[in-house]
Amino acid sequence: MSNKPAILAIDQGTTSSRAIVFDQHGGVVSVFRQEFDQLYPANGWVEHNPEDIWQTVLVTARQAFQQAEQKGYEVISIGITNQRETTLIWERDTLAAIYPAIVWQDRRTAELCKALKDAGHEEMVTQKTGLLLDPYFSASKIYWILNNVSNARERAANGELAFGTVDSYLIAQLTAGKVHATDATNASRTSLFDISTQTWDDELISLFNVPAELLPEVKDSSSNFGMTEKSIFGRKIPIFGVAGDQQAATVGQACFETGDIKSTYGTGCFAMLNTGKEIVRSSNRLLSTVAYRLSGETTYSGQPISFTLTACETANTGDATNVIATDTLSAIYGLPSNPGGDVNFTYSSPTLSCDFGTIVGGSCKTCTFDVIAP
Repeated sequence: MSNKPAILAIDQGTTSSRAIVFDQHGGVVSVFRQEFDQLYPANGWVEHNPEDIWQTVLVTARQAFQQAEQKGYEVISIGITNQRETTLIWERDTLAAIYPAIVWQDRRTAELCKALKDAGHEEMVTQKTGLLLDPYFSASKIYWILNNVSNARERAANGELAFGTVDSYLIAQLTAGKVHATDATNASRTSLFDISTQTWDDELISLFNVPAELLPEVKDSSSNFGMTEKSIFGRKIPIFGVAGDQQAATVGQACFETGDIKSTYGTGCFAMLNTGKEIVRSSNRLLSTVAYRLSGETTYSGQPISFTLTACETANTGDATNVIATDTLSAIYGLPSNPGGDVNFTYSSPTLSCDFGTIVGGSCKTCTFDVIAP
């Protein structure tokens, strides 16, 4: 196996799918791209064939992967970025979509959104989601599919169907249906997600008459989204990152400080401004949305020091810790999970723990030990 790690990035856009392998320094190792057809079945309607989305992703990802491996790189992780708001509903057991993907540009639900706005619902929607009542977003598209595909609403309520933006659909395909998830950036573009509580919102779900059984789990943008099926790349590869394309571009342009702004000129033009940790409400009908979501914790940090000193029969004081820290020649590595609790990072395990068996019961003034995960 190669010792040159690399990451496969899947960029599923409105007019094409692209796959790029990056090395550990951000250099491009391989890149492949395929376009697919745009479908316009009626005035103001825009659709994609879900199979075109999946097959162009599959082909380009395999090409980029194979070329990278031929160059001596080992793809160790996958990230996905995607056209946002585009809406798919598929069968959980077969992964077959029940209707073409309704693209973000589609305007077929304009009358529904206007009716909801005229009924006075836009203020609530905007307050919770940061969005406007507009057919651009996913919720009204879900409503339309459920009302226009035979038995769809009943099947959705029975848990037979799954909704997702393109990222969620690709995760389902890559994991053979084992994972139904999205990230907060994509969820924030559905009109069903409260950006303050970071949860699917019951009032919004009721407003758009969307069965909660349809909705994916919302994860951090950097999370474990499952392992690909072995048949896709010849081995299983974890999916560790997901973000909507414009949010991903904002991060890619290093807009990390309040006031940083980027503008993307692609299928459409999108400007995004970093407003910091606060949700800024526009008085000019601009949108507030999630740029990215990261979290993580370790349950134990300082406590293992006390545990180790006690185990080594050393005085449990700050002074004793300082002496050990300065007198110990060998490096000490500690995994802060001594009671066997969760390691709350990307790699999470309820059983990962430290083995102090070689020192507990013994006597030592300065302990040097290995930490192992059984």
